[in-house]
Amino acid sequence: MNATNTLKKQGSEKTFDYIYKDPDKNMPKIMDWADKFAEGEFPTQREMIREAITDPKHPYYNFIRHLINDVDPKVTKTLAVNFFINSALVGWKKEEELRKKYNCNIPWAILLDPTSACNLHCTGCWAAEYGHKLNLTYDEIDDIICQGKKLGVYLYIYTGGEPLVRKADILKLCKKHHDVAFHSFTNGTLIDEEWADFFQKYKPRRMNITLYGADDQAYEQLCHYPGGFQKTVNAVRLLRDREIDVKINGSITSKNEEDIRKILDIADDLDTAVNLDTYMYPASRERNKPFDEQSRMNPKDAAMAKKLIFQHQWGEEALREYQDHVISMVEDHPQNMQYSRHILCLAGNCSFTVNWQGMMRPCVMQSMPQVNVFDKGFLQGWETISNETKKILINEACVSCRYRPICNTCAAAALLETGNYDGIPEYICEYTKEFYRIMKEGARIC
Repeated sequence: MNATNTLKKQGSEKTFDYIYKDPDKNMPKIMDWADKFAEGEFPTQREMIREAITDPKHPYYNFIRHLINDVDPKVTKTLAVNFFINSALVGWKKEEELRKKYNCNIPWAILLDPTSACNLHCTGCWAAEYGHKLNLTYDEIDDIICQGKKLGVYLYIYTGGEPLVRKADILKLCKKHHDVAFHSFTNGTLIDEEWADFFQKYKPRRMNITLYGADDQAYEQLCHYPGGFQKTVNAVRLLRDREIDVKINGSITSKNEEDIRKILDIADDLDTAVNLDTYMYPASRERNKPFDEQSRMNPKDAAMAKKLIFQHQWGEEALREYQDHVISMVEDHPQNMQYSRHILCLAGNCSFTVNWQGMMRPCVMQSMPQVNVFDKGFLQGWETISNETKKILINEACVSCRYRPICNTCAAAALLETGNYDGIPEYICEYTKEFYRIMKEGARIC
């Protein structure tokens, strides 16, 4: 980093110190200064940021306050410096050059699966289908991060398998690449005092910890791992005691649906954010079974569970507003309106994953397109993935469907549900219709 960028970095850190003194008063002042020094550049972006920090109704308003008030200041400042200094100031020009040269976006995040190994054996886990012996070496992971940093990529997300089984390598990588933001998805059972102390020193952006149930019995039944519940809850406590940002994730199945309220209450008790997903991709061995015989919930129960989760998280008033919004999106859907058939999420557009075999893919749930990142190199591989992703189209019937505004159908879901990107996933169709019915009936009752 040259002297000019070093000064900018130091200035940014001072700016955040100023914000922390009085966020509500000082954040608008910072934007006033930004407007003065921007010299007319990025007017739309600046207006969007100003709205997000001043309007309580803006969807990012509470998230920004969460970063300021609830997340360790070191984490927030590190994240901001990595994105706004390392990425924007240092890497922006290079990214623009490469974007024009290769006709594709430069990714802002990379998901890494360092291993297929896991200490749990969860029912319905897609990763378990690959066995427990596939790994990226330390040098391979290091090479990916080094190549990414050269292109201005400063967020790396560890998934798996269970990434923390690679303890020695993860520790070494975090120490070496302290100038990037790390984020991890983990089952949490391996996090002990040593891990927690390490994360206190080398702060991750966030630890997403999966909670599979509300007691040890659920863990024995779903994960075949006695004592897993207590270990997971203890991991969350160890991290929260060290002011590390934690989010509890949960996949609701037919085996743990009775635990929904308990899991939400546990998250509240532990003072963590929580997201419970009622849609699960079908396990490969169950794809040809009727919905009621699969380990995931049938569509009707899944839709009802989703409403229950929203009700707990938002409260009755916010839920009613959301119900009205859902109804409006469906009822007011123009007959001739069509949404894009292309992939609209980050996958293949501005992020990708590299699995434990070194295969670069748009998404962890997509087997194709894929490129061996070590054969092709980071940039050439990304160019191929980005351009091939643009060719993937979901079914034309899906984009003209009246339920499309509230439907979760994506290319990956269509592929795993039907075997084809343009297949129509019956499960998601039924789930969406049931969810809409439940929302509409609830609104009518209110």
